[in-house]
This record gives sequence, structure tokens and C-alpha cells, in this order.
Amino acid sequence: MFTIYGSGLNKTCEGYSRRELLQVGTLGIGGLSLSSLLSAEARSASGASLIKDKAVVLLNLQGGASHIETFDPKMTAPAEYRAMFGDVKTKLPGVTFGSHFPGLATLADRMAIVRCFQHGISNHEPAAIHVMAGGNPSNTNMASVFARIAGTNSPRTGMPNSTILTPPAVGDEYQGIGRRFVGFISDTGTLPPAYRPLDPSGGSELMQNMELRIPQNRLDDRRTLLAGLDSFKRKVDGTDLLRGADQFEQQAFDVLAGGISSAFDLGKEPQKLIDRYDTSKFRLPPKLQKKSRAASPNSLGKQMLLARRLVEADCRFVTVASVGWDMHGNPNNVSISNGMPVLGPALDKAVTAFLQDLEDRGLSEKVLLVITGEFGRTPQISETGGRGHWGDLCTLAFAGGGLPMGQVVGRSDRLAAAPEGEVVSTANVYATIMGTLIDLAELRVASDIPTDIVEYLNASEPIRQLA
Repeated sequence: MFTIYGSGLNKTCEGYSRRELLQVGTLGIGGLSLSSLLSAEARSASGASLIKDKAVVLLNLQGGASHIETFDPKMTAPAEYRAMFGDVKTKLPGVTFGSHFPGLATLADRMAIVRCFQHGISNHEPAAIHVMAGGNPSNTNMASVFARIAGTNSPRTGMPNSTILTPPAVGDEYQGIGRRFVGFISDTGTLPPAYRPLDPSGGSELMQNMELRIPQNRLDDRRTLLAGLDSFKRKVDGTDLLRGADQFEQQAFDVLAGGISSAFDLGKEPQKLIDRYDTSKFRLPPKLQKKSRAASPNSLGKQMLLARRLVEADCRFVTVASVGWDMHGNPNNVSISNGMPVLGPALDKAVTAFLQDLEDRGLSEKVLLVITGEFGRTPQISETGGRGHWGDLCTLAFAGGGLPMGQVVGRSDRLAAAPEGEVVSTANVYATIMGTLIDLAELRVASDIPTDIVEYLNASEPIRQLA
């Protein structure tokens, strides 16, 4: 809990007592203040660490993207099964992607495409919870499991260790978009709500519990967070309010009053880079949006750019919610025929920019990108140009993170309906992601981690080709 109160005893002329000011460091981490956590971090001996110097960005294609139109076009299948818009050659010999992904095709040697991911669940809510939990029986999403192991906040920057970025996180104009699945993909299961990923658009327990009475008593949106922190920092700079504070209390103030607000400010990026990510032109026709529950992917580029800024600020698990992928083609939904020409190019541009940006910054080995959704789509295209829910073969791709890239894992059958041979399960995905972030050998001897978390990780094997 982060608290700065503008009332109380011993006020200065600015209205704050030193005691109140130093509550800036009280982010809830098992009762530790941020300042004490920073102090403990500085005192810790060098040696083996439970937490690796890695980060995960999980791009969740809400609604369930077609595995066929994305990374398994299956052009040898009959016309009603194969990718509706054809395919594009990639940098990997003999491997093609859906035709809307020319940018990613040039980066295929930096990716690992999984064509045998199956969990068998074809309903939105249970599938979304299952995939984001990696199949763990507590139904706790992976980001929250990580926060329980690593702590809710970075000891270096104070940044929350897990964050979820829906469209409203990058602009007021996106309010209300992408909320449908947030509860499913951020379910904390048996863990307390305090471990839910930070939702900068105002939906998380952490955000709701933060108080900044300058000038209002609750933070419920990103704009208030940034304005409040910046205003407070301006008032404190140049005063003697921190006189007598130790170095860790000073560091805690600097972290929270500067670092967090700065991380969420896309205006600090060069315009040229913002343009590289920009997906604002990709919009579904207004009539289609109005009659369906779909939404345009025009915020996706900014979401991915913000994800990169957050991992640079030491957020270790960022979930990006991309909306609009439920492409049934019935009167209430978009179809493959009219949805993919919009959502496909937006995804291609945003992810291509993200991967190139990581490469330019020397972060490709540190950051693992995971692209998935709650399930895939039916192999056969319907008469209305759509595909239904399909849990027997699902979209899954990885990039970076120091894992072996430039490969296709497994294969689908002749109609892209099910895996042929090897099957990758949600438990395999869970172990791959968590093993990237955590030293599993160290976890086994840790004394303060819930037994069910340790047991499920011990029982789960990473994807063999990515281990």
C-alpha cells in the first residue's frame, strides 16, 4: 500500500509531516516497506538467486486467435480448411506464416512456433483461466504465482512485479475496451487478491488500495497516478522534508515519486519509435464494431511499447491484452474474412516493432515474448466466413528470453485440427515460462513458498525443444 496523506500532525508549510512523507515507501510486500526491502537487498550476500534476471511479456489474444491464420496456414489442406488469405514465406526454410504477418516472417529465426499446443477446452472463461494459470490446479494466473515467489514489487525500482495492460492503460479514449476477459486472465485463484497484476487502468486491488490525497483520496486511473506523483515530487523537491532520512528511505522516495510515473509515460519515447509501433490506423468498420463485441486493435502498438518500458523499469511479468479475436462470423461477431485484414496487420506491426526494439536495446535475451490466447479456431471455415472455438489446437509462439529460437515445435495433422504426434500441454507452457523467470532448483529448497506452487512446478516439464 502506497500512502501519502495531506493531513495530520506536525505539518510543514507544504502540508506534510516527515512521518507521512516516508510512508511513500510502504508498498505492501509481506509487511516490509519498500525502504526496508531496498536495505535488505543491499545487505544480501552475493550468490545463487531464486529470481533470474529475466522478464516475460505475455501477449494474450483475447477471444482466441485462429492458429491457422496466424502461424500454421496449412496450405496443403482443402480450401475450406487452409488459411483464408494464404501464406507468406518466412526466414526459416519451408516454414510459412499467415499472409498478414510479413514483418514477423522476416524475424522467424528469432521465434519458436508451437504447432501442437492442445488443452481441449473450448469455452472462453474456463479456457482463459486454464491457459493463464498454466493448468495449475489452484487456477492462479502465472503472473500472480511469480509475484508470490518474487514479491509484489521490484526491490530495485519499486515497480510492481506483475502488470496487465489493457487498451485503457495507454489512453482515455480506450476506456471500457478489453475488460471482458480481464478477470479471467488475472484470476488469483487461491492466492490473496493483493497478488493480482497491477492494472494501470484502475481495475486491480493494488491500484484501488493506493491512496494519494493530493488532491483526491483514491487512485483509480493512470492519469491521476501520473499527475499526482509528478505534483507531489515538485512540491517536495527543494525542501528539507527528507533531511535525516537514511539512504534507503531517500531511494524509496526517488523510486516512487519518479520511477513509476516515468515508466508509464510514453511521451518520453522518440516520435520515430512511437511511429514504428503505431497501430492507430487499424480499425474495424464502425458498423461492425457497433453490432459486435469486437474492438479495433488500434491501441496495441502503444500497449507493446508500454510493455517494453515496464520491463526496463524492472517489471518482470507483463500481460498485454489484445482484443477482438473471437471471429465466429455470426451476426454478433467479426469473422475471419473481415477481422483478420485488420487484426492481423496490427499484430504484425506491433510485435515486429517490439522484437526489433528489444534487439536494438540488447534486451532480446532477457525478455521472453509469449503469444497465445485461450484456444484456437475450428479447422473448417463456416458459411459466414468465421471459425468457432477450438481447444484441440491452439495458437502459441515464443521469442527471445535466451531460449532456443528459429524452430517449429511439433506439427498439426493434415487439416490443422489436432496435433500429430507430440503434444505440448499447458503444464509444459507453465514450466517453460516459470523456468525462464525462476531458478527451479533454488525454488525446491525455498522455505516460504506455498507447497502447491512448488509441487506443480516440480511435476511440470518445460517444452522439450525450448529447455
